Amino acid sequence: MPTDNDEGSAVPPGSDDVDDVPMITCERCGREWNLTYELDELAVGNQALEQFALDHQRHTGHFPDGVSTWQADCRQCPESVQRLDERGARRWAQTHARHTDHAVEVTHADEESALIERSE
Repeated sequence: MPTDNDEGSAVPPGSDDVDDVPMITCERCGREWNLTYELDELAVGNQALEQFALDHQRHTGHFPDGVSTWQADCRQCPESVQRLDERGARRWAQTHARHTDHAVEVTHADEESALIERSE
């Protein structure tokens, strides 16, 4: 049965503040945020960090600390993408290579680059 909080609205049992809400920092902005909004309001669950990072980049032009993208660059045309997850970048690279017969280089700050070529 719900109980009342200080404002008098119903609060479901077990919804007490969680102590281990993920935190993210940005040295360039000199700020730190918790991801409560992404978890509670946006309800993005496991994608909370990714959602915050993408929103931060969209609003500031840079990613927060510790976030780097996977970059897929075509070696023959100006097409390229940035993704926060490797799978998305590789999927784009494979699709581009299959449809255009172009080689695509996939890179990340922590990994060696990989060349994706058309496969039959």
